[in-house]
Amino acid sequence: MNLLTTSWGGFDLARFPEDPRDPLRAWDAADEYLLRHLKGDEPLKGIEDAGPTDLSGSVVVVGDRWGALATSLAEHSPVQITDSFLGQQATRANLARNGIDADTVALLSVRDVPPERIDVLLVRVPKSLALLEDQLHRLAPAVHADTVIVGTGMVTEIHTSTLKLFERIIGPTRTSLAVKKARLIFCTPAPGLARTPGPWPLRYALPADAGALAGRTVTNHAGIFCAERLDIGTRFFLRSLPKRRGPERVVDLGCGNGVIGTAAALANPEASVTFIDESFSAVASAEATYRDNAGSDARAEFLVGDGLSGVPADSVDLVLNNPPFHSHQATTDATAHRMFGGARRALRSGGELWVIGNRHLGYHARLRRLFGNCEVVASDPKFVVLRAVKK
Repeated sequence: MNLLTTSWGGFDLARFPEDPRDPLRAWDAADEYLLRHLKGDEPLKGIEDAGPTDLSGSVVVVGDRWGALATSLAEHSPVQITDSFLGQQATRANLARNGIDADTVALLSVRDVPPERIDVLLVRVPKSLALLEDQLHRLAPAVHADTVIVGTGMVTEIHTSTLKLFERIIGPTRTSLAVKKARLIFCTPAPGLARTPGPWPLRYALPADAGALAGRTVTNHAGIFCAERLDIGTRFFLRSLPKRRGPERVVDLGCGNGVIGTAAALANPEASVTFIDESFSAVASAEATYRDNAGSDARAEFLVGDGLSGVPADSVDLVLNNPPFHSHQATTDATAHRMFGGARRALRSGGELWVIGNRHLGYHARLRRLFGNCEVVASDPKFVVLRAVKK
C-alpha cells in the first residue's frame, strides 16, 4: 500500500492507470512539504506566518500531478486545475480509493474558465515554464490582496526563472529552505501590478523540410513540447511518413501540436484522422493546427484521453506515434509500452504502427515481441522510424 500520511489522515494513493509493478509513487517530498506547511506542522525560518493556513475560502490547486494534494485537502472542497487527463483520472480514482465523495473536488482543465475568486492558491510547479506562465496569467485576475499563494516543487524544478515569473505576474516572491530536496515558494499578491500578457498560443511557420506541411502554420498552446520550434525528431518523422491513399482511419497517438496527423491528412485527403493526447492543451493545439491547414470541413476527431483506450478494437488502419519517455521528471518507457499495446488492440488485421524514437530506447525489441515483426523504415545517428504490422 502506498500510504501518504498527513495531518488530515492517511491516504492510499496510486498513479493512473494503476500498475502494481510501477515503483513510482503518486506523491513526492514537495507534496508532503506543502501539506505540512498548510497545517502548520513545518516551522519555517524567516516566514512570518508559520501557523495553519486558513482554508475556509476558495482553495485552488494547480498542477496536482496525481491527485495527492486534492485528495488530502478534500474536506476543504478544493478546485483542481490540470493539463493532464491522467492526472484527473488519478484524482477521481484516489478519491474513490479513500472513500471520498467525488463531488468534494471540482476538476477543471487548463482550458476551462478558472474560478472568479481565489483565497488560497496552491501551485505544484510544472516541468514547463511556459505552462506556469500561462496559468499564472489566467489566474491572476481572481487573486486579491489577501490571497495566500504557496508553490511547491523539488529543488531541481524551481529556478530563478520560476521565481521571476511569480514576481512579474503576481507579486513579491521568496522561497523556503530546502527539506528533503523540496522547496516552497511564497508569493504576495500586488494589486494593480502591470502585467505583460504571455505569447500563448504561439504560432510559427514550419520549415521547408517539413514534408506536406512545409511553410504552413502550426499552433502551440503553453506546455507543448518544443512549442517554439519544430523538434528534430518530429522533423525526421515528417520526412519518413508512409505514402498511402484511400479511405482509412489514421490515429495520431500522443499528437502534441498535431503536425504529424495533419501532414497525414494533407497527404491522403480521403483519410479520417483521430488526434489523441492526454494533455488538454495538446489536443487544443492539434485542433487549431489541423483546422488552419486542412479546413473546418475536413474529417477529424480530437480526443483527450488515456491513449487508445477509448478507440474500438480492430477499427484503425494506421497509428502514427512519437511516444514520450518522461513522466514529469521521471524517465520511463511505461507510457510508450502502453501505447504500443493499445495500438495493437486498435489496429485491424494488416494495420500498421509507425513509431519514431531515439535509437537508444530500443523500441524495436518491444515491437517484435508484441507484433511478431518490426522493420526499420528510416534512421540517422539519433533517431529511428519503425514499422510494425498487425498480423
